Amino acid sequence: MDHPAIAKVFDAESTPDGRPYFVMEYVVGVHITDYCDQHKLTMRQRLELFILVCEGVQHAHQKAIIHRDLKPSNILVAEVDGKPMPRIIDFGLAKAVSQEFNAETMFTQAGAVIGTLGYMSPEQAGVAGEDIDTRSDVYSLGVVLYELLVGAAARLPQAGIRSSAAPVARGRCAAAEHQVTHARPRLRHHDAEPRFRSSALTRQLRGDLDAIALKALEKDRARRYPTASGLAADIERYLRNEPVKAHASSTGYRARKYIRRHRLGVAVAGAAAMLLVAFAIAQAVQLRRITRERDRADRISAFMTGMFKVSDPSEARGNSVTAREILDKAAKEIDTGLSNDPELQAKMMFTMAETYYGLGLDSRAQPLLERVVEIQRRELEPERRETLASMSLLASTVSRQGNAVKAEKLARETLDLQRSVLGPENPDTLVSMRRLGDVLLGELGPPEAEKEYREALDIQRRTLGPEHPDTLLSKRRLATALRAELRYDEAEKEFREVFDIQRRTLGPEHPDTLHAMKQLADLLIVQGPSQRGGATEPRNAGSTAPRHRPG
Repeated sequence: MDHPAIAKVFDAESTPDGRPYFVMEYVVGVHITDYCDQHKLTMRQRLELFILVCEGVQHAHQKAIIHRDLKPSNILVAEVDGKPMPRIIDFGLAKAVSQEFNAETMFTQAGAVIGTLGYMSPEQAGVAGEDIDTRSDVYSLGVVLYELLVGAAARLPQAGIRSSAAPVARGRCAAAEHQVTHARPRLRHHDAEPRFRSSALTRQLRGDLDAIALKALEKDRARRYPTASGLAADIERYLRNEPVKAHASSTGYRARKYIRRHRLGVAVAGAAAMLLVAFAIAQAVQLRRITRERDRADRISAFMTGMFKVSDPSEARGNSVTAREILDKAAKEIDTGLSNDPELQAKMMFTMAETYYGLGLDSRAQPLLERVVEIQRRELEPERRETLASMSLLASTVSRQGNAVKAEKLARETLDLQRSVLGPENPDTLVSMRRLGDVLLGELGPPEAEKEYREALDIQRRTLGPEHPDTLLSKRRLATALRAELRYDEAEKEFREVFDIQRRTLGPEHPDTLHAMKQLADLLIVQGPSQRGGATEPRNAGSTAPRHRPG
């Protein structure tokens, strides 16, 4: 035999008294299990070292030699060029495959070591007339593999057998056979020595390595690996993340192995697949949204077409249909025309109510707004921004209808919710503050209204700026309250500032500028010459009463 993993035999002779002997290479090394522990080899490193042992045993088998006593103490590890190299020693029990099996060929004479029970195959220990072949060494390699992986010997007897007579040896081996053939160790986490126990070890021992060890340790040698190279090949497959022959094959098992072999490619492909799925989902969501918006647009189109369609000329009060008539017609039909889309129905109703409100038709605006609030509370949320905006406008409408108590209650409820949900500086909150001031101006008097106007104005100046339209509107409301309190000088100052800013920013002919001019003129008329530093302009007696309705 000539193999790097087998200690060399230099000579073989007999002593003068006829006792045979052979001269072997002296190997300076340590037992394979001790070496692995001392150098803290990883699982992969242990398996790679064990593959070299299997290759050495396979070489011996190819030379028609069966070792018959493979165990850690007969596998020494020495370092060659800084790398561990196993050396199989002690072929003292080796049996030539060509020899006929009998007691004399299996056991040496008295005092010779004939094997180590813990590492013997069942057929080697049984002496039942079975021939010993290469699969016996495969079994022993399985026991060594077990010990390398879990750091503890397999749960089998470890006592060596010595005998001076074949019958006695046969008796002991029969007992050994009973013990060995009824033991079938598995690679369990709790079998490992404490230093080996970890979640990582548990994952590694579960599955392929367990199957490989069990196949090597099969009691029936016909189910073992036929050769040491077969055992080594399965371990190499495990290290390459390929399906091992000891493991039951299945589609899922092969798929997992493929994924482990091609981690990067599978990760890239998986990421691409996820992107495609995400893109498909996004497209589906977008298509659904587009479809929903298209259907909504169709409903709006159909509703608007119905608004402008006059089937009977008698429906019009003149030669042409007025915008007011179109609005009235739409208000009557909106309950049925958009009943399938409550959210859109509420938006359209709110727009109509705002239009009626702007035209001063509060009696028409109020029922629409009440319906809007009802739909939004049911279909959206009671504290949704749109719902609160509808409640705010409804409070103002109810106030202009003369129901001050109901208006104040609704206005304060809305303002409290907006401060909590939207924040005290939100534009919608500030609008509701101004509207509460409008309600209070007619109910509790100018001082209470002035407080709300000033608070809203201070926040708007800071957040929106002094020239923002909402800021100027609050300023006009404050001037109205001051006029109602007969504080004409303060009211005139506010009105003049509004007028000057609007004339500069909007132009002298803008409706808002003209409205501010009229309010200032009304105040000047109410003041009269005596209130304006002795001026000689005549006082309009018909304009002396303060106007409490907000401008």
